[in-house]
Amino acid sequence: MGSLSVNQNKLQKRLRRLAGEAVSDFNMIEEGDKVMVCLSGGKDSYTMLDVLLHLQKVAPIKFEIVAVNMDQKQPGFPEHVLPAYLESIGVQYHIIEKDTYSVVKDKIPEGKTTCSLCSRLRRGTLYTYADEIGATKMALGHHRDDIVETFFLNMFYGGTLKAMPPKLLSDDGRNVVIRPLAYCSEADIEAYSVLKEFPIIPCNLCGSQENLQRQVVKEMLHEWERKSPGRTEIMFRALQNVVPSQLADRNLFDFTSLRIDDTATPRFVDLMNL
Repeated sequence: MGSLSVNQNKLQKRLRRLAGEAVSDFNMIEEGDKVMVCLSGGKDSYTMLDVLLHLQKVAPIKFEIVAVNMDQKQPGFPEHVLPAYLESIGVQYHIIEKDTYSVVKDKIPEGKTTCSLCSRLRRGTLYTYADEIGATKMALGHHRDDIVETFFLNMFYGGTLKAMPPKLLSDDGRNVVIRPLAYCSEADIEAYSVLKEFPIIPCNLCGSQENLQRQVVKEMLHEWERKSPGRTEIMFRALQNVVPSQLADRNLFDFTSLRIDDTATPRFVDLMNL
């Protein structure tokens, strides 16, 4: 790739800046960390690795990066692509071979959504491998749009207000998951992956599954964004500005103890006397 145009340079700087802000805001990476960067072969994970490699060069702290890909034994998976790319850029890597494809196909009826089981099996294997190699952080490539989509999925179909946090302690307390692209938009990541000509490996485990709930939510958000540009960013900011007293979760806010405060100073302003 030759020199970047003005817009291409702005795109690269924006992604690097936003990722750096997310890493700093949530203290994702600390001195001496060994960061296991999970590569799927998709645009998000390639961009995450690229950005973290830059951050490694300019950050005031020292940390190690090791790339890990999980070969799930899907038929036709081009197993040579990722090793060739990682060797070309000089990144240490490991390939985990785990036949989750057969498990998913055996457990999930034909035509049903496979993503949930596939994700759980993959995540469990990666958690275990992070322990084995002594990784202190596990980096996933989820971006801002993924986080907002997950929020609506949980609200519409799960009856909960939760999304994907930029930083997460696993249930067993043994792994810290980080999402360095939490502030980055999917559109920027898509454009950057085209610019950098990453060797994208499509996920063909489940086919297109166009009617997935996530796809429905994604299309809804795209339509909102088309009609009101910037709405996705505003919704993401809302996840950072939660007011528990204005919701209805009794575990999060003590509604039962609310009483009139006789000592309070009235806040009412008599406009007639201004």
